[in-house]
Formats: sequence, C-alpha cells, structure tokens
Amino acid sequence: METEEDDSGGCDFLDWLGPDTSTTVFELLDDPADLARVGAVSRSWRRFVTENEFSKRLCRRICPEAASFTRAVVVTRSPPPPQPAASASESSQDAECRAREGEHAAYSYLAGAIVSAKPAMDLIMRCVGASSTDFFPDESMENTLVPHEWVNHRHSYWSSGGKDNPDAPESLTYRLSSDLCVIDEIRVRPYKAAFQLGHPIYSSKAVRIRLGHSKLDPGTETFVSAENENLTAIADENYTWTYTSPEFPMLQENVLQTFKLPRPALCIGGIVKIELLGRLQKQSTDDKYYICVCHVQVMGRSLSPDLMIDISDPADYSNLKYLPGAGNLRPEDLLSSDAKEDSSDWRSLVSRYRQMRQLAMVYMLLGPVQFADEEDEAEADMLHLL
Repeated sequence: METEEDDSGGCDFLDWLGPDTSTTVFELLDDPADLARVGAVSRSWRRFVTENEFSKRLCRRICPEAASFTRAVVVTRSPPPPQPAASASESSQDAECRAREGEHAAYSYLAGAIVSAKPAMDLIMRCVGASSTDFFPDESMENTLVPHEWVNHRHSYWSSGGKDNPDAPESLTYRLSSDLCVIDEIRVRPYKAAFQLGHPIYSSKAVRIRLGHSKLDPGTETFVSAENENLTAIADENYTWTYTSPEFPMLQENVLQTFKLPRPALCIGGIVKIELLGRLQKQSTDDKYYICVCHVQVMGRSLSPDLMIDISDPADYSNLKYLPGAGNLRPEDLLSSDAKEDSSDWRSLVSRYRQMRQLAMVYMLLGPVQFADEEDEAEADMLHLL
C-alpha cells in the first residue's frame, strides 16, 4: 500500500479518509499489537497515532485504572545529549513532540503488558495487617501465606475475632512484590477446624478486593510480625483505592477457591485489601461468629522494572515511567547501579527497585517457613538438629 505521498507519489489513506473518519477507524482497534503495527506503517501514520493519543485511549479502555496517570514519560539510563541552540518556538515544539513520543511509548508498553499472555504468579510479599485477630500471634494472618493447614506440628490459619453479628466484615491487607502490577484473580481457602466437634468450616459469605497505594511516606510502612499485630496501619485513611472488585460469593468448603476478576485490574501502589463480607459459622464454645482463612493468593504479573511509578509524593502516584530495556538487565546490574553518568530519574527509580528487592530478600529470610507435607517438615526438623 502506498501511504507516503512525498516518497511514492501515492495518496495517504489518512488524507483520503480525513481526520474524523480515520479517528473512528483507529479507535476500533482493541489489540495493542495492532495499534503498534498501524504506527509503524509510515511517518504520517505514527504522527497521527501519537498526536491523537490512541495508545493512552486504548490503555484506559482495557484498564480504566490507567486514567489515574496524569503523565507518562520514558526514562533512559543516560541523560539526553545537549541540543543545539534553537529558537524558543522550535525548542517548545521539539519538547512537545518528544513528550508525545514518550507518552505513546509508555502507554503502548503498558497496554501490551496488561493483555500479556505470560503466566500469572502469586504476588503477595508481606502481610500489612488484619482487621482483627483472635489469638495473636498463633492465629496471625502470616499463616495465610503458607499453603498448608499443618506447619511445625500445629494448625496454620488466621482467625478473626468473634462477633455476635453475622454481617460483621473482616479484611486482610497485603503488600505485593511490585508497586505496579496486573491482577487477574485472587484465591482464598477457608479454614476447616478439624480439632472442633463437627469439623466446622469458618468461611465468609462473600469476598471483595480493593487495589491501591499507601499514603504513608516511603520507608515508614510497617508489617505484621511475631511481635506486632499492626492494627493501626490498616485504617482506610492511610490508603487510596483505585480499584474495587464486585462481590464474589464464597462456598463453605475447605478448598482453595478462585475469584476471577471481570477483567485484568491494574494495581497502582502495590497494596491489596481482601474484604471478607459476612459470617456463616458459629463457634460452639462461645456462640460467636468467626471467619478463618488457611491460605490466600493474589495472582497476576509484576510490571517492574520496565514500568514504575513515581512515589516521591505518597499522595500522588500519577506519574508513569517507562524504562526501556530495564527488564533485560540482570537484577545485580540494577542493584549495583550507582554510575555518575546515569540520569537522575534512572538512579531514583533504581533506588526504589533496590528497596523493593531488599524488602523481598528480608522477607524470604524472616518470613514463614513452608513445607510440602508432614514428611518434608520432619526432614527439615532433622536437618535443623544436624
């Protein structure tokens, strides 16, 4: 197809249709790969795509949470080379063109990452806090990170406090492994109290999730530990929620139940709150309603380090930053990057990546130990004795 009038003498298809009809046609594209191909047809087509912000529009259609971003930029490792002197109008036009190109690149990559077919994984890194705990720390929410009901010769589960009202909700708040990630589904396994008469299952009536970010200053966030229940950190005023799922009914069954979101949801800030709505089971000893959870998973894909958000201001997570090629670097390259020639934006984003990696490493060292079954647990005990 001849599209460049100045190169081939043919008529550009966009000129033939006109801008309004061309816009209508381009907005019918719902696959980021198709939009990328369209932008590669010719210089005029790419200019039309970038000037009309089609990649941003597509992102927001696929994932409305992307509307939270007011700015999207490309961050390169090296500062841009100095530009030759130009008139004020030329400098302004060049800067505006570069900004549009950067925004297009960032949103194009984000849209592709959202619809990616890469396998999902459990993204939970740490427990922030539970709305209540019956016997802390024995029944701490830390137990929900272990996929087994029996660990270290005792039952492993989280239990809420008892309530007379069967509609009283509870919540479990977690920190994910990335500040920016796509969530596909959550999985929750209610706990079956095999040590109680009748083996009751303490499920909730329904479950709902919220995704967002903390308003607390970076580095001041605290987590559940053996000594700290961390109840003050879970107050809603400490968070901004940018996504709320529908309510999913929960079965009163002792299985890992999957609750698939209607569409992939973008978590901006790395915080997920799982709301457990309503109670079904009373405890015979005190005639109160409880909710107990054995295991929780938040399934999705981390978008770091290729995409990151600016957390310099906890009240404003609105800057999306795209680091082309960062995902191809080895983790040790990012962790050791202190080169003076690196751009300031690159250094600040690498610093955040380093902080998240170190937090993950600390958690791996201090977090709950997981065993596949009782035989593996016994073997680990023997190794410890050796």
